[in-house]
Amino acid sequence: MLTVHHLGVSQSERIVWLCEELGLAYDLKRYDRVPPGRGMGPPDYKALHPLGTAPIITDGDVVLPESGAIIEYILGRYGDGRLSVPPTAANFADYLFWLHFANASFLPAQGPAAQARDDDSPRGKFMRARGERTWELTEARLGEAPYFAGDDFTAADIIMVFNLTTMRAFAPRDLSPYPNILAYLQRIGARPAYQRAMAKADPQMAPMLT
Repeated sequence: MLTVHHLGVSQSERIVWLCEELGLAYDLKRYDRVPPGRGMGPPDYKALHPLGTAPIITDGDVVLPESGAIIEYILGRYGDGRLSVPPTAANFADYLFWLHFANASFLPAQGPAAQARDDDSPRGKFMRARGERTWELTEARLGEAPYFAGDDFTAADIIMVFNLTTMRAFAPRDLSPYPNILAYLQRIGARPAYQRAMAKADPQMAPMLT
């Protein structure tokens, strides 16, 4: 049985959501941070894999971390073509870009250290400018298309939404300058699978959709 090991208020919400969108049978095992709030995973979570980071899934003998790898694994094993874009499609490159942009470029540029306002070094200025570009690029894309890969909701949306929502619990961001992102998040928030996933993953936390 596929098991999603979810560390509270973390990137692993994506995997719960993916399973809900696909209608998969899966086990959800929740772990609280130690100390509560913004702490790290507890010892039994860290023991799952040497990385000890969220998300992690187990599936038979498979123990797999990393959001992108998990999403591709689940889609490949259980997706039956759903929520992905085939290589023959015109928007295949768009799908691949946003699927990988989420963690390769966007997330590293949003952390508190990367956005430290008191760091006036050349590196600090570069990281802040890079972070702003990721938001500008995202806002522009959502002005061009309703979803990141184009007209249809895909796994690219599932991996991107954490950056626009729950990540702001760690790196606050006012979304009022981004009307396209705000409109997009309302579309996401209306999805029944997203509502179910967030209620299961972090019932104590209202989704950060505004």
